[in-house]
Amino acid sequence: MNHSSLCGSVAIGASKHPNNGKNVFSYGTAGFRCRADILDPVLYRLGLLVVLRSKAVKATVGVMITASHNPEEDNGVKVVEPMGEMLVAEWEKYATSIANVPDEDLGRYIESLISDLEIDITLPANVFLARDTRPSSVALAQALMDGIQTLKGDYIDYGLLSTPQLHYMVRCHNTKGDYGKATEQGYYSKLSSAFTQVRQQCNSGQSCYAREISVDGANGVGALKMQQLCQHLNNQLKISIHNDGTHGKLNDRCGADFVKVEQQPPYGMPTKEAGGKCISLDGDADRIVYYFIDNDGVFHLLDGDKIATLIAGYIQELVTASGLQLNMGLVQTAYANGSSTAYASNVLKVPVACACTGVKHLHRKALEFDVGVYFEANGHGTALFSTEAADKISKASQDESLPEDKRHAAVTLKDLRDLINETVGDAISDMLVVECILYAKGWGMSDWNAAYKDLPNRQLKVKVKDRRAIQTTDSERCATSPSGLQDAINNLVGNYQKARSFVRPSGTEDIVRVYAEADTQNAADSLAYEVAAKVHQLADGIGDPPVKPSST
Repeated sequence: MNHSSLCGSVAIGASKHPNNGKNVFSYGTAGFRCRADILDPVLYRLGLLVVLRSKAVKATVGVMITASHNPEEDNGVKVVEPMGEMLVAEWEKYATSIANVPDEDLGRYIESLISDLEIDITLPANVFLARDTRPSSVALAQALMDGIQTLKGDYIDYGLLSTPQLHYMVRCHNTKGDYGKATEQGYYSKLSSAFTQVRQQCNSGQSCYAREISVDGANGVGALKMQQLCQHLNNQLKISIHNDGTHGKLNDRCGADFVKVEQQPPYGMPTKEAGGKCISLDGDADRIVYYFIDNDGVFHLLDGDKIATLIAGYIQELVTASGLQLNMGLVQTAYANGSSTAYASNVLKVPVACACTGVKHLHRKALEFDVGVYFEANGHGTALFSTEAADKISKASQDESLPEDKRHAAVTLKDLRDLINETVGDAISDMLVVECILYAKGWGMSDWNAAYKDLPNRQLKVKVKDRRAIQTTDSERCATSPSGLQDAINNLVGNYQKARSFVRPSGTEDIVRVYAEADTQNAADSLAYEVAAKVHQLADGIGDPPVKPSST
């Protein structure tokens, strides 16, 4: 495609998806995410960009249209790298630039990228795309396809998929099937087969484990995919699905984010008997949280921290039992409950590392270990195995000279790795992993919950004039500006027992997020509101300063 034809084709496409210049878009950890009604030009332009990305890496890339746990009227889009990772940081800035460049300059911007990045435009480009169940996703997918076709790229439209399924398929295709078959049925077959294999390695015996699970599908794509998974599990789990999209709106008073933030069961779930096992997915099924009601009617949440320590502890047991020498670590964010960090370090003896908020940061940090487990407290996470670790595990599983117990542990570890979606956090995969571990341990929900007790905590938001006034370091645990804020936080924390607090700016809006924990809920609430008041005072807060409600 020569200069004039490229600019002409891009201009024709842009005229069908005009950017009025009234909105400023930024590609972040969640990709682009905002109101659906302003995203059309962004999707067209991203279609252009992913063609260039595919040519640059000489591989298939993916595009997922979703706004995850956001309300139904929002939407978003994110790019998937060849091995199923999120878009590399260097290209995030190109995504931001192409979304905001004026229509009349779009062709020249594309040409400059081709020249500056030395992209061979004659190479083929291939894109996998999928979408969630939002009404706006269909039209946005068409805008994306228009962009891909403008630069003569090829694509496969998978239609409705969960975000983790698309990540999985991109990796399967680029590994030529080594990671699995790049189809939806291939995804279910791999997970269900691995699930059966792991369960067969476990001798649960007499236990409190129950196979009944009530699933809150958040009225999203995860409910549809969970129904299809059930067809492959041969009744090993008894799953009932609620908030399946037939009634109610996506993420409306349901889903993993609602349950985590509100600390209560979602609407649309039937009242369960004491101890009944419940889970909530988010809108695109990459987050999961567990919860139950105890005999006294008290709600208990088992969030990403609980899931992470369960998985990390079990993998550590298998690694030790197999005799393999593997460097293992658990990666958390500053939002991880302090009790989970202490439990992992002191009881499980698993080293803990901290990363900035956002799964791309945790994923990158987890790659530093032979086996790295990472989770955000919101329930988004997975485990990663280095190539060397995978090879050691595979060889040990086939080494008949090993003592039976060591080989058995290696076989279980190999099957467990097949059950884990290493490309990205995956609610369905994570559920199956958790169920295998609970089955192996013979644990009911109360047994799992008793592993450690969360410190009470509180999260607040403070509206500010400019979120950039807040700068942080030490994986967001320490504020470097405005001047005096961190000293004020330290002084306030010193007034409480087992306390800590930190603040961080939102990545998308002018608010500052405040987190606090302490030995009692009242103390955590008080600390959070005191820190929020300091943020309001020192960072140009908007409106009245936060005040602790008398009922809190």
